[in-house]
Order: sequence, then C-alpha cells, then structure tokens
Amino acid sequence: MDIITNSLFDLSHTIASAHLEKFNNPWEALSSLKEFILELGKTLDSDKFYSPCENVWIARSAKISPTAEINPPCIIDEEAEVRHCAFIRGSAIVGKGAVVGNSTELKNTILFDKVQVPHFNYCGDSILGYRSHLGAGAVTSNVKSDKTNVAIKGDDCVIETGLRKLGALVGDFVEVGCNSVLNPGTVIFPYTNVYPLSNVRGVIPGNHIYKSRSEIIIKKQTDER
Repeated sequence: MDIITNSLFDLSHTIASAHLEKFNNPWEALSSLKEFILELGKTLDSDKFYSPCENVWIARSAKISPTAEINPPCIIDEEAEVRHCAFIRGSAIVGKGAVVGNSTELKNTILFDKVQVPHFNYCGDSILGYRSHLGAGAVTSNVKSDKTNVAIKGDDCVIETGLRKLGALVGDFVEVGCNSVLNPGTVIFPYTNVYPLSNVRGVIPGNHIYKSRSEIIIKKQTDER
C-alpha cells in the first residue's frame, strides 16, 4: 500500500506546496511544519499580507472576526475567513478562500485552498485537501487512547508513522458528514463522502461513499467535476 502525497492532494492549491512536495509520505511534513511557516512568512509580500503580531501573517483580503484567537506561527492566505471564536493554536496554514468557523480549533494543520471547517470542528496534526469539507461537529482525533505511536492501517498492511500525534489526511473534494470522528491515522482519498455520525479509521479509497466500516460503496460517476 502506497500513500503518496500527490495521490491525495493537488499541490497547486496550497501555499505549502514547496514544503509538501519534499515528502513522499504526507504525514512527514507535519513534524517540520512550524519551521516552514516561520521561513515562508518572512518572504510574503507586505502589500498582500500584514503581521498583527510576531510570526502571524494574514492576507489583507482575509476576513478575521475580532473574537478569533490566532497564535503563532500561522499564515492565513487570501480571501480566507476566520469566524467568531475560532481558535488557531499555532503551526497552522489556512488556504485561500478557506473557512475556519465558529468554535473551530486548528493545531499543526494545513488547510488547502477552499477548505471548509465551518462549525465546531477540531483539526489537529492533519492535512485537509482542496475543497474538502467537515460537517458540523466533525473532528480529527490525533492521539490514541493508549498514547502509543499512530499507525496507518490498510487492508493489507500497516504503516508505522513514528508519530505520537497524527490526525487525518483528507484528500481533495472529500465530504465528511456532521459529528463524524476521524480516528488517528485516518486517510481518505479524494472525492469520497463520509456519512454523518461515522467512526472512521484506516484507509478509505477515493470515489466511494463511507456508510460504515462494513459498507463502503463505489460512487456513481457524475459530470460535476
């Protein structure tokens, strides 16, 4: 089983492309995300970005609620929206046109362009691909209950990540239903839909509908892409 960065994400849709393309396995990019943000932030065009505090860079076209808390290091790209009482703990990239909503928390996470985490979401140690969406209350769980390292479990093998904290790798155009939990090390390939209230773990193929662990069906192809 191969989980390759380019098979999950179109890297043309993130300001973090130069960082992600260094890694064959996308989770490896998370360990050095903080350092990347600190380096990239210093190079951003001051005509397009301002820095309200040290090591936080916000696009001038972004909409930031006065009640949002944004901790360094962080980059919020153009036309993004950070809404009421959002909490960005640090080491986060919010992509162009992305939405970080009411009471949503980010930590050590990359949101690609046009990602929506708009209502009561938690994204920790995770990467969410272009135009992916978490329904209200959906969260990425990033630590196992026994605190051991996270492994990614496919149908035919187990990949040891060496990370104690790893949330989810959510591919482009993935839709996750309300109040779902993506367990540590979950991988969802592009264009898959997850039913509300799902408890998801392991590797979920692309272009499928996840109803339950025992019912993952191929999506009917449409012309909407």
